[in-house]
Amino acid sequence: MSKQDIFDFHSAMPIINEDTEFFPLMSQQDEEEMNNEDTPETLAILPLRNTVLFPGVVIPITVGRDKSIKLIKEAYKGNKIIGVVSQMDVSIEDPTFEQLNTVGTVANIIKLLQMPDGNTTVIIQGKQRFSLIEEVQNEPYIKAVVKKFEEQKHKADKEFKTLIASIREMSAQIIQLSPNIPSEASIALKNIESNSFLINFISSNMNAEMADKQKILEMNKLLDRAQKVMELLMVELQMLELRNQIQSKVRTDLDKQQRDYFLNQQLKTIQEELGGNSADLEFDALQEKAKLKKWTKEVNDHFEKELDKLGRMNPAAPDYSVQLNYLELLLDLPWSEFTKDNFDLKRAQRILDKDHFGLEKVKQRIVEYLAVLKLKRDMKAPILCLVGPPGVGKTSLGKSIAKALGRKYVRMALGGIRDEAEIRGHRKTYIGAMPGRIISSIKKAGADNPVFVLDEIDKVGTDHRGDPSSALLEVLDPEQNNAFYDHYVEMDYDLSNILFIATANSLSTIQPALLDRMEIIEVNGYTIEEKIEIAKKYLLPKQKENHGLQNKHINLKPALIEKVIEDYTRESGVRGLEKRIGSLVRGVATKVAMEEEYNVTLTNEDVERILGAPIYDKDLYEGNEVAGVVTGLAWTSVGGDILFIESSLSPGKGKLTLTGNLGDVMKESAVIALAYLRAHAAEFGIDYALFDHWDVHVHVPAGATPKDGPSAGVTMLTALTSVFTQRKVKQHLAMTGEITLRGKVLPVGGIKEKILAAKRANIKEIILCKSNRKDILEIKESYIKDLTFHYVSEMSEVIELALTKNKVKKPLDLSIKAAPIVN
Repeated sequence: MSKQDIFDFHSAMPIINEDTEFFPLMSQQDEEEMNNEDTPETLAILPLRNTVLFPGVVIPITVGRDKSIKLIKEAYKGNKIIGVVSQMDVSIEDPTFEQLNTVGTVANIIKLLQMPDGNTTVIIQGKQRFSLIEEVQNEPYIKAVVKKFEEQKHKADKEFKTLIASIREMSAQIIQLSPNIPSEASIALKNIESNSFLINFISSNMNAEMADKQKILEMNKLLDRAQKVMELLMVELQMLELRNQIQSKVRTDLDKQQRDYFLNQQLKTIQEELGGNSADLEFDALQEKAKLKKWTKEVNDHFEKELDKLGRMNPAAPDYSVQLNYLELLLDLPWSEFTKDNFDLKRAQRILDKDHFGLEKVKQRIVEYLAVLKLKRDMKAPILCLVGPPGVGKTSLGKSIAKALGRKYVRMALGGIRDEAEIRGHRKTYIGAMPGRIISSIKKAGADNPVFVLDEIDKVGTDHRGDPSSALLEVLDPEQNNAFYDHYVEMDYDLSNILFIATANSLSTIQPALLDRMEIIEVNGYTIEEKIEIAKKYLLPKQKENHGLQNKHINLKPALIEKVIEDYTRESGVRGLEKRIGSLVRGVATKVAMEEEYNVTLTNEDVERILGAPIYDKDLYEGNEVAGVVTGLAWTSVGGDILFIESSLSPGKGKLTLTGNLGDVMKESAVIALAYLRAHAAEFGIDYALFDHWDVHVHVPAGATPKDGPSAGVTMLTALTSVFTQRKVKQHLAMTGEITLRGKVLPVGGIKEKILAAKRANIKEIILCKSNRKDILEIKESYIKDLTFHYVSEMSEVIELALTKNKVKKPLDLSIKAAPIVN
């Protein structure tokens, strides 16, 4: 029973008129008189949403429906008799006749009150039960033909009297146990004489479901009603005893967390009433979503365990949101969800050719992978590493591969990462914990087999927070990555279906163990011919679209593009070229926007007007007019370049001076070259005594740029031989290679980039180690048709090919007074 129900005890009495202030409890005689009253054949029907009215009971009702207000007001002006029936579905705002229960109660309107808040409240008293027969009116309110509900009287035998006594006793116990019911209510119960009214009164006020109350109302035997009331009272009494027992146990231990829990339960109820999301709704949503996942039994068991943990948590606790985020991540991960691979190899070849010009070696490797995957279906994805200078299309290759395969594309930039947790994630116990970037990227892709580009893998750093490159060892090992462990997920995740593609500018900074796990594919720089084609097919159309121009607005001839390449860029890739073409397009766009006249087909003068004077001069290093100056070929992180080594002699005691910001390896090459030249001076026609009377100075411009590497060995020896023999080096000649103390020429790397740099500088002849012949064969013949290659294995061959026969000056004099030779 509720507190409000107990307040109705004193009003649940026979009503004489509306002015009566106090009424005695209903007697047996009062009940007989009420039952003997005639029931009208037709009644106006008032539907009740959450209440069941019993005969003899007085209840207040707040009326809100327009139909109900009209019915009450008209009845109040008339005989004040209406029919009250509860509706079957409480959620229906305007129920029809068919949606009402078939048994109701005749009611007498006692008083009609207009409340200060505008609502209408009516106090009614139940009279007799009736059955609905048929509807005779539905507007403006329902009227129906009714029939008096006949009740079977029960003989007051010993068993029935005992049952009534038990009901009285149990009701008294409920009043005593419930803190919300005043103890005076038990006195009112003892003074009720009529057994029938006692059952009706308790049925109306007890804490039971509306359906149970309606069921009691529809019973025609008083004994059945009494037994049902006894059953419901027993349940309520047990609940009260259990609640009091629990409260007595925890009352002394009630702390803030428990208090918050009870408040949160109330808040949850309020949210449900307002239509908001509660913790239960979130829990149910997670369960429903989990049913759709295709995960293994192990993952499912782990999820169920974590979900049960969430269900036991207080939604107001800080850990609740952490646990909820964790479960949502498990549901968002694409466990065993794959996109279908497209095995049309010809289509894949077309896509790769369309998106990237050149790069034949890389394209061939991708098509090979597709071919094997098509035949075997379960091949473990390889780990490809594309190595090459910036701007050659390594990263964009990943997009093309994803498009060719029909897979999702994911890119993860590794440049500057120094924290191992970026790869493996943080443990959930940490504040602000989150999964690693590998798992986060897979979640973003929504598939278990994307093309995953690990960009700039050579830029990964190391500090006190760990070594991310070591964490990548498991990711990039095809034999291990089927069970990748993320600290946040706390479960093994299969990465073996992912096609990993790493990109790097240099292999020197990559950890050897990591390098061993990858298949290295070199992506070399572009030749001038390739750059021209790339500019025509990709860069110029892209810049036109970005700047709102059409084909009719600008035309760049191949010769003009070549001028831009040679005079304004010095790179292996095409990023700088794209910027220069963008500048030309913007210059034209300005003319178009200002409606000024201009040449649609740009000329050399237009290029210099927009881009300024040429930055690079390809003829700058062509001539070696003096002895001791040699052109070398170097490899840098941005591609190949020309390297010049200058040497000069001055009177002294044979001291060797090296300048030009040289590294240790390059300094050692100079020392080796001088040592070899001293040991074989006779072979080159040099007097041994010269090495003790002349100081040697070797310089490598530009001095502000750090330089290192073994490939300058042959260039150093040629420069020293040239300055001591006073024989100058042939024009349009460059060389590269490492030397030993015995005069052997060893192979070096970066040959294609060096060859392209030589061609940009208008070099005609190149000296290489014989072992580098295979690198030349990989370059398209059309790109190197203007070059002559000399393959050597001994330094004597290099000197023979590089130096002219005629000397620039007279042989060096051993006299101290000899004038120094400065070049």
